[in-house]
Amino acid sequence: MIKIVKDSVASLRAKSKEVEMPLSAKDKQTLDEMLEYLKLSQDEEYRKKHPSCREGVGLAAPQIGVNKRMLVISYPTGDERNPLVEYQLVNPKIVVNSIRKAYLSAGEGCLSVDAEHPGRVYRDFKIVVQAYDAKVGADVKITARGYDAIVLQHEIDHLDGILFYDRIDKKNPFKDIPGAVEI
Repeated sequence: MIKIVKDSVASLRAKSKEVEMPLSAKDKQTLDEMLEYLKLSQDEEYRKKHPSCREGVGLAAPQIGVNKRMLVISYPTGDERNPLVEYQLVNPKIVVNSIRKAYLSAGEGCLSVDAEHPGRVYRDFKIVVQAYDAKVGADVKITARGYDAIVLQHEIDHLDGILFYDRIDKKNPFKDIPGAVEI
């Protein structure tokens, strides 16, 4: 089972290396294990049996001690037409971003961060990401807005050694940005 690296570990602050393509069997297995971990973390019965496991919607390879540009995302949307957001992204790049900002009203959390970090984490409301999605076995272009965009940006930040609380204004953690969308 995967072990989550905590924010006190220096490797979590390192910039991850590009993944060589075509994707190796080992890298695909790592992505599969990461996705399985995320899905288990969302299972209430599993968490009861494994109290150290916290629920997550995204996981980047550096969070399991692998400094490669890979991440997985999985969460239900509540939308009948598209009930699940799920990716196994390799070498993701944000190629378009909006001027408009957004933040989660409850704040962000992270499987690698145990301490509370109250404050607003402003991110781009809309982004376009290009990557190889190992789940579908093809290059993809993802247009994401709101919550979807925030989750993608949070995980891509991990690939650059950035943690969510680095983006909280230290002097004014609940600073208001006019026009920002509260989610």
